[in-house]
Amino acid sequence: MVNLMETPALLLDEARMARNIERMQRRMDNLGVSFRPHVKTSKCLEVARRQLAAGAHGITVSTLKEAEEFFRAGVDDILYAVAIVPNKLDHALKLMRDGARLTLLVESVAMARQLAAHGAANGVCYPALIEIDTDGHRSGVKPDAPALLEIAAALQGGARLKGVMTHAGASYDLNTPEALAQMAEQERSRCVAAAERLRAAGHACEVVSVGSTPTALSARHLQGVTEVRAGVYVFFDLVMADVGVCTLDDIAISVLCTVIGHQQDKGWVITDGGWMAMSRDLGHQGHGYGQVCDIDGQPIPGLSFGKANQEHGVLQWTGEGDITQVFPVGRSLRVLPNHACATGAQHGQYHVIPQNGGDWTVWQRFSGW
Repeated sequence: MVNLMETPALLLDEARMARNIERMQRRMDNLGVSFRPHVKTSKCLEVARRQLAAGAHGITVSTLKEAEEFFRAGVDDILYAVAIVPNKLDHALKLMRDGARLTLLVESVAMARQLAAHGAANGVCYPALIEIDTDGHRSGVKPDAPALLEIAAALQGGARLKGVMTHAGASYDLNTPEALAQMAEQERSRCVAAAERLRAAGHACEVVSVGSTPTALSARHLQGVTEVRAGVYVFFDLVMADVGVCTLDDIAISVLCTVIGHQQDKGWVITDGGWMAMSRDLGHQGHGYGQVCDIDGQPIPGLSFGKANQEHGVLQWTGEGDITQVFPVGRSLRVLPNHACATGAQHGQYHVIPQNGGDWTVWQRFSGW
């Protein structure tokens, strides 16, 4: 089947994905928390169905397009985990009026007020989480910031405070079990502290939501947390392997490409899988555009992927033998991605390698906002 497939193509190893799903869900069950997977990684209903069937409760999305697509497919418990802005409120309102149990996110007093005003003007009450900055990685308010209580106070009338949420994205820069466990505890303790501060001020705070794939797999306990979110774990990638929470054998997606030519004097093998197939995310451990493997998914020593054009992958061969013979035109190669979310976003479908044998299938994925 592979030799007849038009390339570049995104392959999904169903058996590996199933193991990844089971591993994370079992860990969340053992830690005694609800699990809300982030579906931005797959943007695929078939993948989300398997996560929910394993025991997940609701989903996390990064775009309202994701919320719309999954709600249309029957998933109604949705957290939109990017701070809402005014030009998206009408879209969110439509989803809620259609029946979606949509929770929104705020991180400023100004937006909390606009959210409440929009809800009041349209006869709805938006449930909202406040984003907490627990690691200085991106947006959110510090647990001890005066603004935390001001935001909570502004969520009244057309909006209500449902809880707090954080994402320890700084965990992606770590690579030892000790450092990851410390980051997981920092994420947990600071988000819980924000919730306790809100409750002490008289605000309800039923949800305490934390999560990233590295911290979810490294937390020693989650006291005070009600739910965990993680996304890339479902496929894993080279960044997660470098962090140390998976191995290459856990990475469930790869890009199939084909050798289309050579530059013998430079030791180059040219493929039809450039950065449009892989994304321009180079990770941070020197993998170039990805780890080149043979058709069975085994890394090829001496073959690296440090250069790419839009539709051309330029692989550097430092091994023995004539590259035109070792890698003849037409040979199929697979490339493991640096960042599964970014690579997935370059493709419209998964070619699924079934875990129980039989014919390959195709699962659709979507993109856009």
